[in-house]
Amino acid sequence: MIDERWASAAQALRSGADFWSLRVVDEQIDDHEVRNDVVQPLRTVHERGAMLTAWAGAGAGYAATADLSAAGLQRALDIATARAQASAAYSLIDHRQIARPSGSGRYASPNADAPLLARREWLERLSHECAAAKLDERIVERVASMHIAQADQLYLTSDGVRIEQRFRFLMPQLSVAAHANGDTQVRTLGGNYGTLAQGGLEILARYGFEGSGARVADEALQLLAAPNCPSGKRDLLLMPDQMMLQIHESIGHPLELDRILGDERNFAGWSFVKPEMFGSYQYGSELLNVTFDPTLREEAATYAWDDDGSEATKQYLIRDGVLERPLGGALSQQRAGLAGVANSRASNWNRPPIDRMANLNVEPGSQTLDAMIANIEHGILMSTNTSWSIDDHRNKFQFGCEYGRLIENGKLTQVVKRPNYRGISASFWRSLSAVGDAGTREVFGTPMCGKGEPAQIIRVGHASPACVFSNVDVFGGA
Repeated sequence: MIDERWASAAQALRSGADFWSLRVVDEQIDDHEVRNDVVQPLRTVHERGAMLTAWAGAGAGYAATADLSAAGLQRALDIATARAQASAAYSLIDHRQIARPSGSGRYASPNADAPLLARREWLERLSHECAAAKLDERIVERVASMHIAQADQLYLTSDGVRIEQRFRFLMPQLSVAAHANGDTQVRTLGGNYGTLAQGGLEILARYGFEGSGARVADEALQLLAAPNCPSGKRDLLLMPDQMMLQIHESIGHPLELDRILGDERNFAGWSFVKPEMFGSYQYGSELLNVTFDPTLREEAATYAWDDDGSEATKQYLIRDGVLERPLGGALSQQRAGLAGVANSRASNWNRPPIDRMANLNVEPGSQTLDAMIANIEHGILMSTNTSWSIDDHRNKFQFGCEYGRLIENGKLTQVVKRPNYRGISASFWRSLSAVGDAGTREVFGTPMCGKGEPAQIIRVGHASPACVFSNVDVFGGA
C-alpha cells in the first residue's frame, strides 16, 4: 500500500526548477518452482526507491534514491535540479514546451487485493502438475512455477498532481521435455514467459494451468514421434501465443519513436520505419488493425497513467493496414513533432522513463478458427514461440515454434516438429489474408522485454486473434 510518509516527505521538497516530479516504486516479486518433483528455493526480491525529475529552462535532469526520507528525497531533487540547469544550454528540445501532467487519480489491477494462496498451497498445486507430467520414461524434465509480482507506485508533481497505481501480476508456467533416440522436444504452457497477466487466482484458469501437466507432456510426446516440418511456401496460420511475438518484434519495436529517432541504434538497433511514413505507409493488408490499448484490465501492461504522468487511452497505431501513429511518449512527441501515446515507462524506481510498447494488440476480425482452417488448401498451423531472430532494423526475421500441424484441403492433419518461418516485416503483414474473430483472441504477456542504456527489462502485453498469412516461407529445423 502507499505509505503516506512518502507524500508527507514530498510536501517539504523545495527546488529552483520550473517543474519537478517524484515517482516512488515499491515492488515485491516471489517465485515458486517445482522441478522434477523437487521443490526449489523460494526466490524473493523486494525493491523500493524513488526517481526525481526536474525541468529547468530548456533542460531536464534525473536522480534516483533508495532513501525515502525527506532529507534523502531533497538531496536527489537537488541533484536532478542541478543537472537540469546544467543541461539547459545543450538540450535538444525545450522542456518548457512539453505539456505537464494535469490529472490525478488511482488505478488498481483487477483483484489486486484479493487473497492469494500460501506458499505451501502454491507448492502443492505446482507439485501436482509436475507429477502429472510424468507420463512415461521419455519425459526427462518437468518444471512448474508461479511468478507473483506486486507493485505500488506513487507519482507526485510540483503542480499538485497525485497519481496512485497498484499492480498485481501472476505468471503460471509449465515446461516439459521429452527425449528418445537422440531427439529432445520441449512443450510449454504458453511459451517461455508468455503467460503474464494482471489479476488474482482467476489467471490460473485463463491459461488452463489446472490439468496442464498431463496435457503439455502428451503434446511433447506427440512432437517426439512427429516428422520434421516440411520446407516451402505455404499459407501460415499463427495462433495467438505465436502472434504475441510476431506483434512484439515486427510491429512493437519498429514503432517505438525513440528507436525511430535513433536512440537505440548502438544497443538494440534502429527501425525500418521513418517519421515521414506516418499517415500514409501501407504497413499491412487492409485487415490489419493494431491498437495501443492500456484499458484491457487483465492484460500485462494495463495502466491509467504512464510513468511521466500522461493519461493512457486506447489509440490506433495501424488502421486498415495504414500506419497512423508511433509508440512515443511526451518527450519523443515533442522531439519528432508527431502525435504518440502514453507509453513513457520505466522498469523500476532507478530508471527514467523511455518509449516502451505496453499493451499492443491486433484487433479481432470476423472469421472463426474453423472457417480459417477450411479456407486453407495447403498450409500449416504454428503455435508457441521457441526461437527468434530479427535484424537491427526490425525488418528481416525468422521465428521458430514449438508445435505445428499441417493443413491440407481445409483440414488439420499430422503434427510436425521444429516448425519455422521467415519473412520481412515490410511485406509480411501485407500478406495477412484472414483475421480471427473475438472467439479466437487470447491475451498474453511477458515480463522480459529488454531495451535501453542502461538496460531496462519491462512487462508488455499482447492480445491477438489467430491470423492467416499467405504464401509464407516455412522450413523445418535441424
